[in-house]
Amino acid sequence: MTRWAIVDTGPLVAHLDRRERHHAWTAAQIKRLERPLLVCEAVITEAMYLLARHPLAQDGILGMLESGALEIGFQLAEHHKEVRELCRKYRDRPMSLADACILRMAELHEQHAVFTLDGDFRIYRKHGDEPLTVIAPA
Repeated sequence: MTRWAIVDTGPLVAHLDRRERHHAWTAAQIKRLERPLLVCEAVITEAMYLLARHPLAQDGILGMLESGALEIGFQLAEHHKEVRELCRKYRDRPMSLADACILRMAELHEQHAVFTLDGDFRIYRKHGDEPLTVIAPA
């Protein structure tokens, strides 16, 4: 198993909300992965929105950033053209901004797997035709 990961919104929310279906699975995966886990700001934004009714969980996300367990490893301003192209390519899905940023991150961080609950990452391709290494529940 790949020990480095780019984290999608789903596992981040499931890790911090014990009522989430995949909470136990995500907690087990996080224990196995090297720190820091990479994220983009779009994932942080989505997770904070989804956890709006759980202020302690929101604080947990910010605490993970502060402690270095999570690291923002992507600046959209530096990659907006590539992200736009990915959104155009996967327009039929449709692809969220967070997914496009994660896919671009996977192109930049070749040694990282994508840690997700989203099946679309089995369809997305980096560099046009390469499947992603994905950490996802069966």
